[in-house]
Amino acid sequence: MQSTGARVTIAVAAIAVVVIGFIALSGGDDSDDSTTATTATTSTTSADTTGGGDTTEKKPQKPESQVPVIEVKNGEPVGGVQDLTFNEGDTIRFDVDSDTAAEVHFHGYDVGQEVEAGGSTEFKVPATITGVFEVELEETATQIAQITVNP
Repeated sequence: MQSTGARVTIAVAAIAVVVIGFIALSGGDDSDDSTTATTATTSTTSADTTGGGDTTEKKPQKPESQVPVIEVKNGEPVGGVQDLTFNEGDTIRFDVDSDTAAEVHFHGYDVGQEVEAGGSTEFKVPATITGVFEVELEETATQIAQITVNP
């Protein structure tokens, strides 16, 4: 028969295994950002002045917020229509670089901006309306992006 101390030790060990397994499998990504970004990890090496040798620490860096750029050449989106997704409450941000002068219109939010030939324009709009919206070159009705805003 096992003593109470042995039972407690077994129970604590079992709980520790479950917790460690959960942490290892959870992945640790708590980001709510729905845009695609690359996470970089840097290594720093520091010498231990007490004679213990070198230690290496890995510290994850937060991904830099990258603004999607829609490139327009000869009145067409390079690489096709871009799908961009945001969450309600985010700021919808994207840039349009164009070799042709045009009005870029963000439907649903009814925001239009002129872009000069060889120029660029930036859209920065609070995501207050959920749904799927078109971004197009207004004069030619050429779709260059599809914006999805999730609730």
